[in-house]
Amino acid sequence: MKDVLDMFKSYLEQQLEFGEDELLLTSRSKSECLEALREKVERCTRCPLSVTRKRVVFGEGSADSSVAFIGEAPGREENEKGRPFIGSAGQLLSKAIEAMGLRREDVYIANIVKCRPPSNRVPRESEIASCLPYLLEQLSIVNPVAVGLRGAVAAQSILKLDWPVFKLRGRVFTYSEMKLVPTYHPAALLRNPDLKRHFWKDMKLIKGIHEGVMPST
Repeated sequence: MKDVLDMFKSYLEQQLEFGEDELLLTSRSKSECLEALREKVERCTRCPLSVTRKRVVFGEGSADSSVAFIGEAPGREENEKGRPFIGSAGQLLSKAIEAMGLRREDVYIANIVKCRPPSNRVPRESEIASCLPYLLEQLSIVNPVAVGLRGAVAAQSILKLDWPVFKLRGRVFTYSEMKLVPTYHPAALLRNPDLKRHFWKDMKLIKGIHEGVMPST
C-alpha cells in the first residue's frame, strides 16, 4: 500500500508544481471537482488507448457516496455510451447494489482504466500506470468509507499484491481511511454461477462497513 500512497502523493505534487490542478485545495464541491477532473481525463493522451477509444468512461454516481465500486476497464457497451458497468456484468452489479438496500445512483462506480482495451483484453501495466492516478484522485475526492474492488486487475492494481482473487476476497484492506474489499468481477459470476455465494458474502461485508457494522463472512 505504501507504493500506492507514494505514487498518489507524487502525482498530486507534480500537478500542483505545474499549476495544472488544484482540485483538492479549492472550495469547490465534490461534484465540481469530479467534473473538472472528468474534463481533464477526456483530453488524456497518456497511453495508446486514447487512440482506439470511442468514449472515455470516467465514472458516475454520487460524489457524496460512502460506497464505491471499482472495476477493470470499459467493455464494448461502455465504450459506446461512456458509462461504466452497463453491460450484462453491470446489470448483475446493479442488482447486487439494490440487494444491499441501495440504488445504483447512491454509489460511485469507476474503473482502473478509463478507455476500452481493444477486444476487451486485459489492460497492460503501462496503461494501468498511466490511468491509476486519475482513479486515486477520484477516490480522494469522493472519499467513500467502503470500496469494492471488482476482479483481479482492480484488486491487484490498487493493493499491489499479485494474489489471485480467491485469496484476496473475504478480507478487508485499509487505504487512507477507506476500507477496501476485493471480490470477483460480476463477469466471472456469469461464467461461473457457483461464485455468486462468495460474491454476496463480500457484498454483505461492504454493506456492513457502510452501515458501521462488520458482519461475519
